[in-house]
Amino acid sequence: QVQLAESGGGSVQAGGSVTVTCEATGVTYRRKCMGYFRQAPGQEREGVASIYRHDDGRILPTYADSVKGRATISLDNSDDRIKFALTDLKPEDTAKYYCVAGSRPFGGRCPLLHGMFEDWGQGTQVTVSA
Repeated sequence: QVQLAESGGGSVQAGGSVTVTCEATGVTYRRKCMGYFRQAPGQEREGVASIYRHDDGRILPTYADSVKGRATISLDNSDDRIKFALTDLKPEDTAKYYCVAGSRPFGGRCPLLHGMFEDWGQGTQVTVSA
């Protein structure tokens, strides 16, 4: 069992930036994938970024088209802690951001698919005002 604790987020003006972090605790050694999904009111959850901790030491990120070029996901001083930064924020980035962890990399990446992740955090709100 893996527990995910999120921090960061908040209210930001359009054009600004936000960083959210997530720390995994518990039996984490099999969770090679970590990342973030987001869900806006009335919309489905959308995978926005993931990171794959390859056995050879490589760290491989994957980004959704909606955030590509504005997002950076990285390890945060630990294999069990990640940081997700989003810049040039837009009102459509407003959502609850959920940290996820999974053990099912595919094709050398961690696909941004709901079913690929076994563990979900409680979410942290990001609100972007125009």
